[in-house]
Amino acid sequence: MSAEENCVFCKIVRGEIPCSKVYEDKEFLAFLDIKPINKGHTLVVPKTHCKNLLDFPRAEETDLVEFIKKVAGAVVKAVNAEGFNLGMNNGSVAGQVIEHAHFHIIPRFSDDGLKHWPHKEYKEGEMEEIAEKIKSCL
Repeated sequence: MSAEENCVFCKIVRGEIPCSKVYEDKEFLAFLDIKPINKGHTLVVPKTHCKNLLDFPRAEETDLVEFIKKVAGAVVKAVNAEGFNLGMNNGSVAGQVIEHAHFHIIPRFSDDGLKHWPHKEYKEGEMEEIAEKIKSCL
């Protein structure tokens, strides 16, 4: 059985598993997360199976941004949010549970209790060293 046949999000796209659909077009589907961080937490998935951002079709990138902007604006307005986080987990170590690219639109409120990520500092010279390593991989 292929990855697409077993994929929960592909099954949702095909209508085999129900969802609380928010919006869709020919390339993408937006629906409410079943375990929301805040009410209105919405997932955006490409209808074509791809594992993560690195596997995402280049031809759909601009359309994806426009789709997310449209849905995020509607989510913020609908739940009277003060802002939103847009997130994507890539790989299990980053928290990706379902291996189908998906973006989280998480409405934010000043009193929602969520914390910002902790920040770390580089040792002297380490920032430049890592920047050079990244550049060499491009």
